[in-house]
Amino acid sequence: MNDALLAQTSFHPTLTSFAAVLATVLLSGCGGEPVDLQNPGAAWPPSQTVTAHRGASALRPEHTLAAYLKAIDDGADIIEPDLVATRDGVLVARHENDISGTTNVSTASQFAGRRTTKNIDGIPVTGWFTEDFTLAELKTLRAKERIPANRPANAAYDGQFDVPTLQEVIDLVKKESVARGKVIGIYPETKHPTYFKSIGLPLEKRLVDQLVASGYRGKAAAVFVQSFEVANLKELRSLTDMRIVQLIDNPKNPPAPNGAPRNAPYDFVASGSTRTYADLVTPAGLREIAGYADVVSPYKEVIIARTATNELGAATSFVADARAAGLKVHTWTLRPENPFLPVSMRRPDVASLSQRGDAVAEINAYLKAGIDGFFTDDPAVGRAAVAAYK
Repeated sequence: MNDALLAQTSFHPTLTSFAAVLATVLLSGCGGEPVDLQNPGAAWPPSQTVTAHRGASALRPEHTLAAYLKAIDDGADIIEPDLVATRDGVLVARHENDISGTTNVSTASQFAGRRTTKNIDGIPVTGWFTEDFTLAELKTLRAKERIPANRPANAAYDGQFDVPTLQEVIDLVKKESVARGKVIGIYPETKHPTYFKSIGLPLEKRLVDQLVASGYRGKAAAVFVQSFEVANLKELRSLTDMRIVQLIDNPKNPPAPNGAPRNAPYDFVASGSTRTYADLVTPAGLREIAGYADVVSPYKEVIIARTATNELGAATSFVADARAAGLKVHTWTLRPENPFLPVSMRRPDVASLSQRGDAVAEINAYLKAGIDGFFTDDPAVGRAAVAAYK
């Protein structure tokens, strides 16, 4: 399906007949082996798994069906929808519940009165929030590029795509898996789960129920469920034995301007705990994570720290420590543009915010460090890096 067709295509969130028919997808594609998304087999996920971070977000506005489809076209093993809730409890794909920077809501005069300031994970945020919109209202908005200075070509797609529901993402993945005779996984993230629970819109059971209704059951299913918080992952573990992933943010994150800590899971902060992500990346912390999760996914500099001159330093013991705890290791986020790369991997106009550098070299450094998978904004680059590494 091309971008123009996607722009005109509308999926209703209650349209589940396709998902029901494919609850266990056992169809042959293009003469290949049958595709079973519930039990894809021991070979899935492949080693050096390529996960499309918010879709092919370096090439299309993030968290749109177009970005996810482009990622699949470019060889992603898995696509990642971040999930927040609407006022009527529908899970939709946005990186944040504040949609000011990723939709045209600021120019939609009918919603001008909904601009407000909220405390999200201890930090005041002013904007428009998904939980203040019904799905029908949200569907009247259109997505736009979040970082146009880095990705000016993406801005050409502004206004073409809407905000997809989780069900639309699942339906797309299943359709494309069948069409290509290939298992394509999903990697949903629960965003701000403590906050959403506090306003009566808990994410955990909604997510598990929707995955199960769509045919994803058990640890073998082609799905990973992730979060930066801990309590909600433990709750998710009580609801499902699908793969669980503990995300680890940068332990060196400075406090927010109002002093709120940003180096700890927010559920720790909300409960008054003084523990941080630094505690979770120790051997003891990793053993604790292994009690409820299958994978640990830290910010990339936890695995290879940057030097004072912004180059890649030596690999830490993190991968070995995680392995000793029985955990697989994924990392995030490997991006192709100069500002995100080590200095020596930037090409050739280092002053340009949109100029691409040698992202394959950076990815290969992490593969050499022993990771099992990675998130990338450009799955085609990620696929090229895996091919070069092998």
